[in-house]
Amino acid sequence: MEANRLLVTGGSGLLGGELKAILPRADFPFTAAFNVCDFEQMDRYILDRGIDCILHAGAFTSPPKINEDPVRALEVNIIGTAKVVRLCVKHGLRMVYVSTDYVFRGDAGNYGEDDAVCPVNKYAWSKLGGECAVRLYDRALIIRTSFGENEFPYPKAFADQWTSRLCVRDAAPRIAKAALSELTGVLHIGGPRRTVLEYAQSLDPDKEIGPLSVEDVSFNVPVDTSLNTERYERELG
Repeated sequence: MEANRLLVTGGSGLLGGELKAILPRADFPFTAAFNVCDFEQMDRYILDRGIDCILHAGAFTSPPKINEDPVRALEVNIIGTAKVVRLCVKHGLRMVYVSTDYVFRGDAGNYGEDDAVCPVNKYAWSKLGGECAVRLYDRALIIRTSFGENEFPYPKAFADQWTSRLCVRDAAPRIAKAALSELTGVLHIGGPRRTVLEYAQSLDPDKEIGPLSVEDVSFNVPVDTSLNTERYERELG
């Protein structure tokens, strides 16, 4: 796969900004020109552009905001993703979908690609709804991952939630490598299992970050969504 034949949604987001630096020859259209909720517009956009693959990284991602506005999550994360799948089917494009570790219940950890999914909040349900659409297309790869800003932006972090989260600077190159591969199915990308507090402290050991509990927030948080990344290490690492 050549980077100049790759189209990436979500270019204005956290991941999109990092991917632009890694994949400068890829196409990062603005939402005004390539809106995932508008199939006809997307269909017109890709004509004669030589696109072979769509990396669908755009999403509505805030769990508390999705609790307030689930219809937007339905339109963007589920229906919008289904329209991207339909576009890829029509034109024979490969599709790569960036999903989340939150599709898991969080009561076990070290989740493999074939383990059962059971979200505990509406954000994760909306991303799993997108996964369901992508699963209907054979030339597709679902990437489950978790990433955050390169500097932890909050004064506190969960001391009782375990994750494989990476800073976006480390996650983006792995996602780009997977997107430019020919892998299909499901792929987990992440770092070592640790608490969110430990992850936050690893980004800036000199910064004072206090502990927070999952019981202290207004939305449901899975306790352990750490990922088994053996497939990535075996095939791309």
